[in-house]
Amino acid sequence: MAFATEIRATEAGIQDRIIAAYKGLAEKVSCYNTYRTTVNELNALSGRELADLGIHRSMIKGIALEAAYK
Repeated sequence: MAFATEIRATEAGIQDRIIAAYKGLAEKVSCYNTYRTTVNELNALSGRELADLGIHRSMIKGIALEAAYK
């Protein structure tokens, strides 16, 4: 049987928290930019071009969300 003889709690310092928040914000901005770019590019296509791709205009936001956040 094993016993824990020493337990150390590590707390992130303020600097680590700021870095983590910045990285999280940068990731969210990147995902949003991917979403907006995808929406804009698909909206620029004609109805015929979208039909050739098998996409209906009502599907554009869903496709962009999937591209950006999954």
